[in-house]
Amino acid sequence: MKTKNINYMERKMSRQYLALVLPGFVIFTIGLIIPLFMAVRYSFTSWDGMSAEKPFVGIQNYIDLLQDSDFRNAWWFTLKFTIGNTIIQNVVALLFAIALDSGIKAQKIYRTILFIPCLISAVVVGFVWLKMFSNVLPALNDALGTNINFLLFGKKETVLTGLLIANNWQWIGYWMLIYLAGLQSVPADLYEAAKVDGAGPVKRFINVTIPMLAPAITICVVGITTGSLKVYDLLVSSTKGGPGRASTSMIYQTYTTAINGRQYGYGCAMSVTLVIVLLLVALVQVKGLKKREVQA
Repeated sequence: MKTKNINYMERKMSRQYLALVLPGFVIFTIGLIIPLFMAVRYSFTSWDGMSAEKPFVGIQNYIDLLQDSDFRNAWWFTLKFTIGNTIIQNVVALLFAIALDSGIKAQKIYRTILFIPCLISAVVVGFVWLKMFSNVLPALNDALGTNINFLLFGKKETVLTGLLIANNWQWIGYWMLIYLAGLQSVPADLYEAAKVDGAGPVKRFINVTIPMLAPAITICVVGITTGSLKVYDLLVSSTKGGPGRASTSMIYQTYTTAINGRQYGYGCAMSVTLVIVLLLVALVQVKGLKKREVQA
């Protein structure tokens, strides 16, 4: 009798878990899985996104991508933006987290100030920094009598720097909180033991802090990298892919090709390549960083 009751309770809990998971699974399937398979299908066609006919062209779209200079330039910008973001945000966020974990006064206020920008939409952030670079900072130039070039969005040579400033201003506080949570979970006994062994601040940071932060590092590196590869809304409100095509990301290029250029099949081929790269990058990073967690 007791065994039957246990089996009944297990089946009941399984049905409850299924009921909780099912709505999210349905939304995930309809919103992501089905569109992904449709994009793969359309990538083998020359569909314009409007007509009823979807002429099959095989892998011709993918062959054309290899010869498309705009496609290569979009990838080059996306990679530079991703590498810059991943390095800057991880390093600066960790430094801020260490500073806030050191027991300074008013750390809750500093934490709030640093976190607030990530609550703002990326579209709004783009508008804010567009005004900063085009109006506010040049006015400061005039007031101080200096001649610093703040028109970063207006030149091909400086647009990447301007976008990195805007993006890092928005997101550093978010990743800082993850590092801060990791720092606060490190047992104080480990630091005491390291001190007894004669380890200085630098050695304690390398041999104790970094290994214990391995899970947080994995989250931040993968999150920043994949998020940077998908940059779009910041560009829409700030540079619109310009000047010229100097700040056209992969998603921006895909959108303009598929929607504005009415080359839906070709745009789907671009999106498929982006999904493949995202998956490969995430898998490689997670696998490599997880090994460090196991060793730690």
